[in-house]
Amino acid sequence: MPTIPELKKICSQVRRDIVRMTSAVNSGHPGGSMGCTEYFVAMYYEIMKFDPAKFNMDGKSEDIFFLSNGHISPVWYSVLAHRGFFPVDELNTFRRLNSRLQGHPTTAEHLPGVRVASGSLGQGLSVAIGTALAKKLNKDGSFVYTLHGDGEMEEGQIWEAAMFAAAHKVDNIISTIDVNGLQIDGKTDDVLSLGDLKAKWVSFGWDVLECNGNDIENLIATLKEAQKHTGKGKPVMILMKTIMGKGVDFMEDHHKWHGTAPNAEELSKALAQLEETLGDY
Repeated sequence: MPTIPELKKICSQVRRDIVRMTSAVNSGHPGGSMGCTEYFVAMYYEIMKFDPAKFNMDGKSEDIFFLSNGHISPVWYSVLAHRGFFPVDELNTFRRLNSRLQGHPTTAEHLPGVRVASGSLGQGLSVAIGTALAKKLNKDGSFVYTLHGDGEMEEGQIWEAAMFAAAHKVDNIISTIDVNGLQIDGKTDDVLSLGDLKAKWVSFGWDVLECNGNDIENLIATLKEAQKHTGKGKPVMILMKTIMGKGVDFMEDHHKWHGTAPNAEELSKALAQLEETLGDY
């Protein structure tokens, strides 16, 4: 396993990938991707059990991950590539015609690591719960993980799924919400306030943990603690506080970068703040 300093270096390279990928095509969602970089690095380098060389859609006897807020695909693609699911230089094809790296992950292109198309917000939790129930029926002791955006909590299907998981004691799922307080139109509090998000999930019957998603040590510790909470009759939710655009000063904590790619000048400034650690593709 990589050390914490090594994981931080990987995070820097992933952020370089994100700004370069989105800038190259003047399209994509860099802000949330950069905010969730530590999460993906922690998950794929420390937490989940899987074999990139044996990827299949069934995922039997291995942990399965579903990205519900599929617009932050750049960070997922970068980490999947660096973990060996597909060649790193394929990141050059992001959002291009006939690429396997579509703006929102899809399954038609058969990209290793992706098991469901996502991007229509609110659906990922339902898919994950079905997968978690299948694992329970198959007596498969591995976990199902999901990631969601806080703006996604405005989707009604999330709360239907939340009720279902608690009612059916789906206790082999660990979901995480990226709580950065921003969405495409501004602050979540201004668009549609989420109120006390922790109280909501507790009232829906979930076991709730909280962490700093940009502190990789705290994040890893919380994810490992969440694993200890499984198998006890309740689904598990992590509320992960992050900063949109983390790592580049002019991008941090501004909703503009939810879906705006950096131009050439902005890319140059961003890369100057991010250490190249694994080599640019």
